Amino acid sequence: MRTLTTSQAMNEALREEMRRDPSVYVVGLGLYPSTGDSATNGLVEEFGESRIRSAPMSETVIAGSAVGAALAGLRPVAELHLADFAFNALDEILSKAGKWRYMHGANGAMKLPIVFLQGIGGYVAAGAEHSQSPLALYWHSPGLKIAVPTTPYDAKGLLKTAVRDDNPVVFFTHKLGDSGPVPEDEYLIPFGVAEIRRAGADATVVATSYMVTLTLQAAQNLEGQGVDVEVIDPRTLEPLDIETIVDSVHKTGRLVVVDEDTERCGVAAEIGAQVMERAFPALRAPVGRVANPNLPIPYSPPLEEAVLPSVAKIEAAIRATLT
Repeated sequence: MRTLTTSQAMNEALREEMRRDPSVYVVGLGLYPSTGDSATNGLVEEFGESRIRSAPMSETVIAGSAVGAALAGLRPVAELHLADFAFNALDEILSKAGKWRYMHGANGAMKLPIVFLQGIGGYVAAGAEHSQSPLALYWHSPGLKIAVPTTPYDAKGLLKTAVRDDNPVVFFTHKLGDSGPVPEDEYLIPFGVAEIRRAGADATVVATSYMVTLTLQAAQNLEGQGVDVEVIDPRTLEPLDIETIVDSVHKTGRLVVVDEDTERCGVAAEIGAQVMERAFPALRAPVGRVANPNLPIPYSPPLEEAVLPSVAKIEAAIRATLT
């Protein structure tokens, strides 16, 4: 099977969906001329500037125009680049796209099929305003679906599903990306179905995006110490496959949640609370969390390393549940 990067897999997903459905288009800043490993690379040559829409340097315009176009029957994909930049358009994303179908649904007649593409993550010494992973911010706001793929395979399958959804989807991909096998045959990945990346019996670890990569490294290290770790990748937070997580906790009796977002009121807290509600008798230790400790992400690489989750921190959190 061929190997693609995350961006190449997403590029292929967009190309396939734009060929399948003429109502799909992409709007964003700097979409062409595109160079290097980009999700929109080469699309303007095939589909033209009417469907690869270059926008002004205004996230409000990008997101707001996408809302209007979706209401008019199109299926926009809004390329917002970094999640940090999208803060300028939170009213359009959270209040307009997220809530209008509920507020003005007219018996299901109103649809808001929008995909908001956002890059997340640190580990690249980009400073506090270019390194955030604000998953919990969007998860806290009703009306939005949230996809957080880890592998190129998942990125393609989830993006195709997102484009076809009649609800707004916030689609997060990590800056560091990844490479991996992607089949040439068409496939879609349904929302709300977690992937067990590694089976284990001693502890359950739930992780998102690049945190899955770090967690698998930690699990491999601990295997040499006789600890068998199960690693679960939710792939989507909304909807969340809590059943797979709970079933794993019933088996292992322990849970650690790893997330690059801030710890306070974060993804790790929410997943931990839901497991406590559903599987408290099965837990043999308190739920562990590995996340950013409520600090702006430093620019200095050594300080950034001290703040963000790491393989060593994940290993320590897992061992703490075993004592």
